[in-house]
Amino acid sequence: MALSGACKNRGEVRIHESLDELSTDLADYIAELSEASVKERGVFAIALSGGSLVGLMRKLCDAPYNKTVDWAKWYIFWADERVVAKTHADSNYKLAKDGLLSKVPIIPSHVHSINDSMTAEEAADDYEFVIRQLVKTRVVSVSEISDCPKFDLILLGMGPDGHVASLFPNHSVLNERDEWVTFITDSSKPPPERITFTLPVINSASNVAVVVTGDSKAEAVHLAIDDVGPDSLSPPARMVQPMKGKLVWFLDKPAASKLDRSQFSE
Repeated sequence: MALSGACKNRGEVRIHESLDELSTDLADYIAELSEASVKERGVFAIALSGGSLVGLMRKLCDAPYNKTVDWAKWYIFWADERVVAKTHADSNYKLAKDGLLSKVPIIPSHVHSINDSMTAEEAADDYEFVIRQLVKTRVVSVSEISDCPKFDLILLGMGPDGHVASLFPNHSVLNERDEWVTFITDSSKPPPERITFTLPVINSASNVAVVVTGDSKAEAVHLAIDDVGPDSLSPPARMVQPMKGKLVWFLDKPAASKLDRSQFSE
């Protein structure tokens, strides 16, 4: 690892020499959280995103993780999803199923994807209802300081514009405080209709990991992590600030190339 350190209030930052090194560290991190959560709660509730994230999780399909992880205790959710058919190339569910879920022994009934026959608004309401039922049975924990669900881990990617999940810059959903799951019909990148966890849900998680690679995202990483002052743009990724949980950034060197390393404490 090129560098690992804390960055004031922005969590732990891990910068990796290569994508292969990042993938190994990410697999170790997820496997350790899974083991700790299963030991403490008997289950591991994890929410995924789309993009390149699932590909970077690929090491979990290989030894030793495919045998050592207690896959039967995993419950899978999505922090955001495109409102398309589950067989569509844009579906985050399809991406995760093809790249991970079909390669490890996860129990199918533990995989909670959206109802793809509904409108975006209906799908968001339905998905929140599903999560509320699982909070009642404590498959998903509940936050001690709000009524929000407390996922064991939420994994997020980040776009070049600094968006996370489907929370885009300057969008009204960034201000949503009452709903757990909301929807948009005007995504700035296609497809336009999506459901997404709201910021209160993301910030109620026990652990949040933001995984970012590539130099096209270096400026957004800088704005999200560095102490850039009050006059700079604040991308949605900067609003990821777990209230009682831990935040870890997994970066490759190109994505981290504009960071101010002097702000890090080892």
